[in-house]
Amino acid sequence: MTRQVFESEIGESYIKAVHPSGLKIYILEKPQYNSAYAVFGTKYGSIDTCFTVNGEETRVPEGIAHFLEHKLFESEDGDAFTKYAATGAYANAYTSFDRTCYLFSCSDRFYDNLGILLDFVQSPYFTEQTVAKEQGIIGQEIRMYDDSPEWRVMFNMLMNMYHRHPVRIDIAGTVESIAEINADLLYKCYNTFYNPSNMFVCIAGNVNAEKVLSQINGAVKTNAPLEITRNFEKEPDSVVNSCCEQKLAVAQPLFCLGFKERVENAERTVKEKICTSLLLEIIAGDASPLYKKLINEGLINDEFSSEYFTGNGYAAVIFEGESSDPKRVADEIKAEVERLKADGIDKKLFSAVRCGMYGDAVRAMGNVESIAMQLVSCAMSDSGLFDELKYLKTVTPDDVYRRLSLLESEKTVLSVINPQDGEE
Repeated sequence: MTRQVFESEIGESYIKAVHPSGLKIYILEKPQYNSAYAVFGTKYGSIDTCFTVNGEETRVPEGIAHFLEHKLFESEDGDAFTKYAATGAYANAYTSFDRTCYLFSCSDRFYDNLGILLDFVQSPYFTEQTVAKEQGIIGQEIRMYDDSPEWRVMFNMLMNMYHRHPVRIDIAGTVESIAEINADLLYKCYNTFYNPSNMFVCIAGNVNAEKVLSQINGAVKTNAPLEITRNFEKEPDSVVNSCCEQKLAVAQPLFCLGFKERVENAERTVKEKICTSLLLEIIAGDASPLYKKLINEGLINDEFSSEYFTGNGYAAVIFEGESSDPKRVADEIKAEVERLKADGIDKKLFSAVRCGMYGDAVRAMGNVESIAMQLVSCAMSDSGLFDELKYLKTVTPDDVYRRLSLLESEKTVLSVINPQDGEE
């Protein structure tokens, strides 16, 4: 097992090891802490609906990655949640657009809990009977999300932003698509994407790295690495529609404004992500002139937020929140973008925002869950845990200004959820 140690100027260090199977392992020890957090994940998410292995192309139903996550907790000798209940650990899992992660946190019996995690994620058990039962359960979950205003405002925006990229499809799929899932398809996807060479283990907290590595080394099943090619249709630069609206049970309108970015490389770099995050704070963060204006005029409240939404083959800047006049908020954001393009970045505001983000990044190193999730991001992008701190110290206003070019008014989508008639 090869291993490297990385250190930072703030007195933190972590280990990155690579198992002979290709599994990546990240460990940051916090011996002074009482708790630990562990994640066993795979680079497999809802967008992986068409892929090629050994020259064979496979298309699978939408929602199968999420379906597989649900099914993996079951085994012939009971489910993993029951085992975690006996140890007192908190356990969970999630599927996003590009990853599936299984996790637990605990304050004692860490190695017992790690053993459960390593065992059930590597022990698939699917039958046609259990698959049929799960189709009913996930069908109910899909219908619940269909009625969720916060979920729909986002996915309505994505569906109207992307023509072909599968990021436009709901992570859970549709009732119709999951009806096509069977045990054979689940095993095919499992054997492809749950190959250790496509997976990672990320751990932070009160653990002993050598003991963790020894336990993982004895538990990981070594399979021959697979070369997986994700197949995406070419995505046009344009958006599908610039505006979409839906009525649901909300007290006041919800909105999601997205700026579609042209994607020339599969992934954004760490520096691009940092510069864009800084830019979003300068445009509409708590300290920005626009934020103060929108708050003072009652156009937004403290639910307002922004994010840089990126992954394999997609990228967008997103602003979202509640407003009595979403179109006015969208127009104000677009106007502020054009003003910044003309006037440049305020150096004093840039300095304040950068210092704030640096402080947040340092504070995050004091939380084991935050560290573990940052390590997951490192595993996904093959970056370093301390890269963010490095770039926050060296990035310039000019670096941030150059990212303004990705915000083009003609490539925006405004998604709005309005109150149902009689609810305003």
